[in-house]
Amino acid sequence: MRSIPTFVLLALPLLDWYVVFGYGIRKGPETNQDISYTTHYITQKVDHFGFANDNTYKQRYLLNDQHWRPGSPIFFYTGNEGAIDWFCNNTGIMWEWAPSFNAMLIFAEHRYYGESLPYGNKSFDSPNHLNYLTSEQALADFVSLIADVKQRMPATSKSPVVAFGGSYGGMLAAWLRMKYPSAVVGAFAASAPIWEFGDLVPLGGFAVVTTKSYASANPNCPIIIRRSWSVMDQLASSVEGREFLASALGLCNPVKSSAEVKSWLSSTWINLAMANYPYKANFLEPLPAWPVKAICSHLSDINLDHKELVHAVRHAVDVYYNYTGSASCYKTSESATGNLGDQGWDIQSCTEMVMPMSNDGVNDMFEPSPWNMTAVTEDCQKKFKLTPRPDWIIRQYGGRNISAHSNIIFSNGLLDPWSAGGVMQSISESLVAIVIADGAHHVDLRSSHPDDPISVQMARKKEKAIIAHWLGYQPKSLKATVGRNVL
Repeated sequence: MRSIPTFVLLALPLLDWYVVFGYGIRKGPETNQDISYTTHYITQKVDHFGFANDNTYKQRYLLNDQHWRPGSPIFFYTGNEGAIDWFCNNTGIMWEWAPSFNAMLIFAEHRYYGESLPYGNKSFDSPNHLNYLTSEQALADFVSLIADVKQRMPATSKSPVVAFGGSYGGMLAAWLRMKYPSAVVGAFAASAPIWEFGDLVPLGGFAVVTTKSYASANPNCPIIIRRSWSVMDQLASSVEGREFLASALGLCNPVKSSAEVKSWLSSTWINLAMANYPYKANFLEPLPAWPVKAICSHLSDINLDHKELVHAVRHAVDVYYNYTGSASCYKTSESATGNLGDQGWDIQSCTEMVMPMSNDGVNDMFEPSPWNMTAVTEDCQKKFKLTPRPDWIIRQYGGRNISAHSNIIFSNGLLDPWSAGGVMQSISESLVAIVIADGAHHVDLRSSHPDDPISVQMARKKEKAIIAHWLGYQPKSLKATVGRNVL
């Protein structure tokens, strides 16, 4: 039995010009669900699409069949950028729904993460090895795994499969249904920014949504945060000012420049926007209910002088990094991002997962930072000897031209910055957008909670009914209306 901690997709501005995903893990008593599973491994081809590379590797997956009956469905989680046991322990809604559907649960680990390393400890050693870390290869792994399970367990041969995923995993769930519709009858893609590529959405959308979340908590909050950047610059311009910043912010190490402090704070504000849940939760760090509101309670006075503002920022930061009171100091090099699949995702961000973003400092609370594809390319070539293909995902999965597909739920919360790149309007009766007014990052995949807002409860009810319809369990009672509908 295991307790379910929070799982979230992290947006971390590692450099001024790009944002990456990631997951931070902490265990916490977030649900009363009993989590038990058996661990299995399947031999997968390293290259599903070529004929010269015969290398294989062991892909890990987790299985629970305690509620399953022959012919009943399989709920299949498309693993994200991290170890699969964490996602298994965090997708509470699959565990809640399994009994009523008599569903088998399978959680498949993504290649190059966790234990599923195609070349073991040398998986990240050369560009030739990194060549097989792609979403296409991962989807082929998932399809092969589904086929293998059905072959080894004949009673599952007629079991319909529903894909589940959140964040990057939600993107994979949607793409799995698009690319392999014979393998899965439908996909539940929570907080999946499948349009955060090319010019499909405004480049500043992510920052604008983040800012709106803070403004809804307190209109002065983003004003103070926006002002803080120039204050940090001014103070960091002198030795005395840098010493003050280190002391006032409770930093473990001396401040070398304002850039390191500003990057650390930007990451903090972004993480909090995604974890703005209505109840206490563990998002990288233990957090109070509605943490953005708690943060902004310290950032409400627009008349603070420079040093008072820095002290206010410190109190706000304490909510994120020291809610339990156990932290003695903070490291700007750490944004509570331990246990991330950083290496793998950094590589994917340098190949096909190129998500252009920018800040203008006017419509958002961040420092102006235009998108610079040249800088991204140079950095990727320097770090990994890889050249990004910024348009590849659009060509591979269709961009906005997905109306020919069917049976996909796209859910997004208006509090979640990643909703800026998500499908926010239903495209057809079976490509359904569920927009959750009070929803943070894939809150609907989390376990139910007594403090869930009505909008979250309604979203889960609708999602469950749609999946039941796909499986033929009941007449279709919730007809999707093409366009945007906010719960």
